[in-house]
Amino acid sequence: MTALHDTLAELVAIHSVTGNEGRLCTAVAERLLPIWTMQSVTRIGNALVVGQQTGRPLISLYGHLDTVPVQDNGDPVVSDGRMAGVGTADMKSGLAVMIHLLEDDAVRTGPYDVVGVFYDKEEGPSDENGLENVLDKAPWLAESEFAVVLEPTDLAVELGCNGAMNADLGFEGKAAHSARPWLGENAVTKAGAWLAEMHDRQPDPVTIDGLEFREVFSVTRAEGGIANNVLPATLRINLNYRFPPLYSIEEAEQRLLETAAAADWVVVKDRAAAGAVVKENPHLDRLMAISGAARQAKQGWTDVARLSGRGIAAINYGPGDPSLAHQAAESVALSSVDRAFDVLRAFLVDGREDSSEELAQLLGDDED
Repeated sequence: MTALHDTLAELVAIHSVTGNEGRLCTAVAERLLPIWTMQSVTRIGNALVVGQQTGRPLISLYGHLDTVPVQDNGDPVVSDGRMAGVGTADMKSGLAVMIHLLEDDAVRTGPYDVVGVFYDKEEGPSDENGLENVLDKAPWLAESEFAVVLEPTDLAVELGCNGAMNADLGFEGKAAHSARPWLGENAVTKAGAWLAEMHDRQPDPVTIDGLEFREVFSVTRAEGGIANNVLPATLRINLNYRFPPLYSIEEAEQRLLETAAAADWVVVKDRAAAGAVVKENPHLDRLMAISGAARQAKQGWTDVARLSGRGIAAINYGPGDPSLAHQAAESVALSSVDRAFDVLRAFLVDGREDSSEELAQLLGDDED
């Protein structure tokens, strides 16, 4: 194992389930403080901002410290070139890459002011996400010319992201004894036609700048009834909506309300805006040339949306297969971690636009 792999194992061994990120935050701070000094390491609750502005173009790196709960996978285990353990893919491999980039002298003295943001509570409710507080307390981060969120992308460059919205829908009936259903109205079966329509509804593809996003409505929960012999008077349904960056929050809410028009009542519970697709950015062009990565739309929601809402051109790029995130068998290919570090180091060390092809050639042999 390399030093980078050892760092990943150390991060995985420090459990940091959402709401319990303090110990990991302290460990990262203690590791980076000797290099960056107190003036360049700011702790905001259980989040860290490492680096400062010195007048060079600002590029920021982002990674969340928390993981989903442990599922008998708390300890890092290495086998066949992979490391298994909670958070290995999502996203402690990205954190390990960030730490080593921030420790790299060539990165620190290169053409950019490189800042790392380690934040908490990403895996919890959107309105408790720690990045919002960081951006409020360090508004100068909005001056970043480019930002990389090191969520797992399997080394693809993912642009934009779908927005997310959840709403409670209610279908109202009238309770009655199940032996005499004609005296009431069954709220569950009242919703049947609408539920059948939702079952048959296909994702709607939306193309933005050559990238295909999919607009998706999904029924994710349903609750109704109080006893086996009582017609249910109310059926409560959660409708989850993923909308492309074509729509604003207001437009997306209107589309949800139209889709839920058959319900007796609708309450939108939470909203997270979509992330804008970065266009005409020389840093993105350089990263694409250096990495040789596939250019993809982000179907899920990430904090790229939160950053783009602050006017920051942000993309997702990181090691790890996102399909393995949150699973008991979560793991990451160590070669993927190495590749992400090499690509981002080259991206941050050499700022010349005309050198991208040369750097890409040097990295080409390491492609997975």
